[in-house]
Order: sequence, then structure tokens, then C-alpha cells
Amino acid sequence: MSGSPLRDRSTGFALLTILLWASLAALTSRVTSVSPLVLVGLVLLFCGAGALPFWRQWRASPVTWLVTITALLFYHLLLFMSFRHAPVLEANLINYLWPLFIILFTPLLLPGHPLQGHHLLAGLLGLAGSVLVMVNGELQLQYAYLPGYLLALGAAIIWGGYSVLSRRLPAAPAVMVAAACLPAGLLALLMAWQLEGPLPLTTIPTGDWALITGLALGPMGAAFVTWYLALRDGDPRRIGALSYLTPLLSTLLLVWLNGEELTLRHVLAGTLILGGALLGLKASPAKNEPLLPNATP
Repeated sequence: MSGSPLRDRSTGFALLTILLWASLAALTSRVTSVSPLVLVGLVLLFCGAGALPFWRQWRASPVTWLVTITALLFYHLLLFMSFRHAPVLEANLINYLWPLFIILFTPLLLPGHPLQGHHLLAGLLGLAGSVLVMVNGELQLQYAYLPGYLLALGAAIIWGGYSVLSRRLPAAPAVMVAAACLPAGLLALLMAWQLEGPLPLTTIPTGDWALITGLALGPMGAAFVTWYLALRDGDPRRIGALSYLTPLLSTLLLVWLNGEELTLRHVLAGTLILGGALLGLKASPAKNEPLLPNATP
């Protein structure tokens, strides 16, 4: 039986977001001329500037603005800091536990969305795949990188929680998510100025400016809007499982850019992640009406 138009559209938006987010770690890890706080501020500021022509559509309640700005700022701050305190590949994969948190948070925060057996199994398969990629033959984390691991875990919890809570926020146009990047970016730069001193804008290399612009246009720009549209009409449990494709693609990109060899361990992990994603797409017999029926793109 084919899925409903809303389900098909939300799945398409989710897949597009996944493709954009797959490049986030690879691009971010290459910007080393500024602190994580300045990097977050600049990228979010550029992203929000892209929403300025649509300012007439910035209709949202104060609580929607507050939750969105807070989530965007602190998720990316913790994530970018984790890349400086742990190997990028490992921190990136710990961060991608957020799809599992989406699946687990959904029955707690959204009425009428019970956690079913195949959703839990999908999350466990994705988690097992992520752990398999993260460890290198030994089921233990390196304590020297523990701060980075904890930062990445905090980022995963924030994004998983926000992704589910966004379904309970008052209705808002999708462009509002991009617009929220503007105050979030200004706050990050203000924090950087207060905590780190004058902003080193004149010393940023041209190549880093290009990466910052790319981040603002793709994985931290258009991806916010497509993610909002995916969650607005889709089932968070299914999207959460499908999102486990992101660490697979992101890991492959990091391996390719770093010139590393793709091992059997990566192949097995990819199989687990893909299996979890496909299992999470299984239709649910429960009726899952959108909680934001009046939201418009």
C-alpha cells in the first residue's frame, strides 16, 4: 500500500535534509581559524540573513522563537566544541545519536504516538551501527576525549528533544526557522566578544570564508527549513529511524576526504544503519495527525 501524500512529502524533505547534513562535519572540521563560538555565530548569522527577503512571513509566537533560537544556538555550539575536543569522526557519530532520541522522546512528548516494537528495534539497529563505526575493535571510549564525547552527546540530546518538541510549538511558517538563525548568530557573536575578546574577522582566510558560506547555504541553512517541513507533517518515529542514514553518509564523506580506507567494520555498520532506517519506515497502524495543521511553508 502506498503512503499518503503528506507522508511521502515529509519523507522526501527528510531525505533532502539528510543529504545536506552529511556534509556538516566535513565542512566544519576544516574551519580552524576561529573558535567554535565565532564559527557558530558567523554561520548562523549568514543563514539568518538569507531569510531577510521573506521578513513578512516571520509570523511566530514568542515561545516558538525562544525554543528555536535556543536549540539552534546551543546544539551547534556543543557540536562544534566537540570537534575540537575529540576526533571528528567519533564526535560526529556520537552526535548522530539524536535520531534515537527522537524515537525515544516521541511517546513521552507527543500524545497518540506510542513507541512500537519496530520503532525501538530500528533505533537499536541504528545505534549499534553508530557504535560499530565509532569504536576501532575495542568496545571502550578513550578517556582523553571524554569532554568531546560528552559535548557531542549533549548536542544529540538537544537536537532530538527540539525535533520532537517542534511538533508541539504553535504553528509558524517554515522560513521562521531560518529567520531564528539571525538572533541566534548575533547572540553567539556577542558571547564570543564578551568571553574571547575582539572578533578576529580580518584574519579569517578566504578559504574559511568560503566554507562558512557553504555551511550557511546548505547544512545550516536550507536544511533547517526542509527538516521543519519533514517533521511538521511526518511521523517523528519514522523520520528518526530514517535519519540514521546521516551518520552513514557523513562517515563515508569523512573517510573519503581524509583518505582513509573503508573497512569491513564500516560496511557492517552501514548495513545496520540502513536496516534500521528501512525498518523505521514501516507504516504504523496508529493515526498520527499533524500537530501543526495550520503551519505554512
